[in-house]
Amino acid sequence: MKTELIELTARVTQVLQINSTWMIWNLFLAFIPLVLSIWLFRSKRDHIGAWALGLLVLFACVPPNQDYIKTFLTVLKHHITNISTLKLALFSTFGLLPLGIWMSKTKYGSSAFWWLGFIVFYAFLPNAPYLLTDVIHLIDDIRTIQSVWMITLVLIPLYIFVIFAGFEAYVVSLINLGSHLHSIGKSQWILGVEIATHALSAIGIYWGRFLRFNSWDFITQPDYLLTRGVEELLGKQPLVIIAVTFAILTALYWLMKRVTLGFVRQSSRRMNIHSVNN
Repeated sequence: MKTELIELTARVTQVLQINSTWMIWNLFLAFIPLVLSIWLFRSKRDHIGAWALGLLVLFACVPPNQDYIKTFLTVLKHHITNISTLKLALFSTFGLLPLGIWMSKTKYGSSAFWWLGFIVFYAFLPNAPYLLTDVIHLIDDIRTIQSVWMITLVLIPLYIFVIFAGFEAYVVSLINLGSHLHSIGKSQWILGVEIATHALSAIGIYWGRFLRFNSWDFITQPDYLLTRGVEELLGKQPLVIIAVTFAILTALYWLMKRVTLGFVRQSSRRMNIHSVNN
């Protein structure tokens, strides 16, 4: 009995060690758009506390395994001399930057830096709901552990927590975006923006899960990403997968948005009651 328990504990520890790498890394990527949404869309009076909370969560999820960062830097160094990347950089400098500066003079943005942050926000946003697809790893883990109690009490709760945290980051990010649209008098845009975001995220999830693209591929290999990505979208199977993903995102977001807003209202009501009593 003791030997079996030791072997089971060793297997569980091994599985958790393997999973911790991609779980923490994917959570790290999921919280990037959440932190950006706090800076981009929250009012100034919320910045200090919100930034502190957001940065705390972000740094808490910094991946311990630096192989991903080294790989990214290596690829970036390789592509920095690539002519397509050079053309993209020149276009961004002499095309998008003046456009951002012009738009910064309008009521729709505060600076060109804000618009750059907005683009990065949307580039990384699909990483948050992408964690929904990581449930496929659960099957392999169940086969490895083969213990009903460990699967029920350790593995499944861990997966639920990670997936929930990632998707909640997606929900809160879009809530912050909706709050910004409401503050600038564009409340009628919220539903359309949410639907468009679900569609773009569904495409991003497909690109990430099946084509193995990353958010930074927009910079390191934009030509290949667009050509390969668009070609894949023309097939029937990708369209079906994207449509199903879009439906799941829309339904889950509709549910979790109401749960999240209900929790926020209830917390605010309790704080108001507490302040009045004091």
